[in-house]
Amino acid sequence: MSDTPTDISHDQVAVRRQKLADLRAAGFDPFRANCEQTHFSDDAKKCYVEGEDNAVRLSVAGRLVTFRIQGGSGFVKILDQQGQIQLYVKRDVLGVDAYAAFKKLDFGDFIGVTGTLFKTKAGEITVRVESYTLVSKALRPLPEKWHGLTNDEQVYRQRYLDLIVNAESRKRLMQRSRIISYVRRFLEDRKFIEVETPILQGVAGGAAARPFETHLNALNIDFVLRISLELYLKRMLVGGYDRVFELGRNFRNEGMDRKHNPEFTMLEVYQAYSDYRGMMTLVRDLFQGLCRDVIGSDTIKFTDKDGNTHDINFAGEWREVRYKDLITQFTGDANWFGRAKDEKIAYCKSIDLFVDPAWEDFEITNEIFSKKIEHTLIQPTFVTHLPKELCPLAKINLEDPGVIDVFELTIGGMEVAPAYSEQNDPDVQRAMFEAQAGGEQQKVDNDFLLALEHGMPPAGGMGIGIDRLCILLTAADSIRDVILFPQLRPSAAAATDSAPAA
Repeated sequence: MSDTPTDISHDQVAVRRQKLADLRAAGFDPFRANCEQTHFSDDAKKCYVEGEDNAVRLSVAGRLVTFRIQGGSGFVKILDQQGQIQLYVKRDVLGVDAYAAFKKLDFGDFIGVTGTLFKTKAGEITVRVESYTLVSKALRPLPEKWHGLTNDEQVYRQRYLDLIVNAESRKRLMQRSRIISYVRRFLEDRKFIEVETPILQGVAGGAAARPFETHLNALNIDFVLRISLELYLKRMLVGGYDRVFELGRNFRNEGMDRKHNPEFTMLEVYQAYSDYRGMMTLVRDLFQGLCRDVIGSDTIKFTDKDGNTHDINFAGEWREVRYKDLITQFTGDANWFGRAKDEKIAYCKSIDLFVDPAWEDFEITNEIFSKKIEHTLIQPTFVTHLPKELCPLAKINLEDPGVIDVFELTIGGMEVAPAYSEQNDPDVQRAMFEAQAGGEQQKVDNDFLLALEHGMPPAGGMGIGIDRLCILLTAADSIRDVILFPQLRPSAAAATDSAPAA
């Protein structure tokens, strides 16, 4: 057994299998057939010439999703990559035998048809079918009402069915593909070069996170799955690639919630002779272009965790505010950063915010930001000049050595794009690695430091969580809604099947 659904009618399966047996007995196997597809559904509809019925002949193919046949004619619809298109079938056109066979088709079967376009009295562009071919038999019935059939987790477990019957999911995940495609074109138009860096790494660098661990038998050594793209992309700057990006998978062996999945997609961008302010311009232009060209509006709807709906406006300039100013405004204490640790702990206790007394000062302050402030930043906001302890890979600010030249772009109450003026002094970089404190520490990657000693140009760098970006732009409720196949616990049937025998 596996994840095979059990809530189906076995009688229907038996009927469908008998139809398949009958077809094969008659000398036709649908699984060995194919058809021509000259147009997808939307493209086919665009070929219709107004007022000229049956002037355009073409071939379309897809899965049967509606079926209304009565007497000698009827209408059906098929679903393909672009959506649905209506077909009109008539016994007098197909012939008695072919029409009788057509009537035996089931929901979910794949067919290819050739015919001409016309417009019905209801105004729907339709294919008048001249011939058809069954090219795949669905041996299990499709769910008629997906969300009434099973629980929400089953939607993710059998995403292929969700894509067939849930138009909202289909649209959202199609938009994800268009978002990624736009990101690539946007960067390539600006002379960025896409590269690929190792997923199996010796040191989990570029972030502070728990990695997945594995073993390479050929070399008899342990590896980790990467938690970040950063350190190898900076090696590319050392090697003379002035503008590089990678769209790739990262893996973190940590918790799962609305905004976190252990396998996720990141975009990281590095531009020589730039800095964190150059990244501000780049990310603003990118997001505004996405809204204009993919979403179709500068404003999107957003529902916060309390159920309140907001209009997020991406047009124009975006708010910029220093991290320290947000903290002092929230606490009402202009001297917060000069307070003793026990005073900060007492304040957190007064607002019912748990902090561990063993934490460092900066961790206590950052808990206030992450738990009390970040979720209130709905409109696009650049939070700048974070404490240097939060990231050892950025340049220290010249005017205030306690902070770094960075921003965290926060939209809809969540961080979607951190960016830095990248640290390129190898000695300072080593010292910052070694001086790390608190619970979130990055390992020292000596090979990366060796690369820096060969010289890396000044640069701006930025990461964008593609999954979070898609949550935001498609108004999804959870990261699982924008990932085709998110990680799930094994189904009860699979767990039972894999249990050791007593």
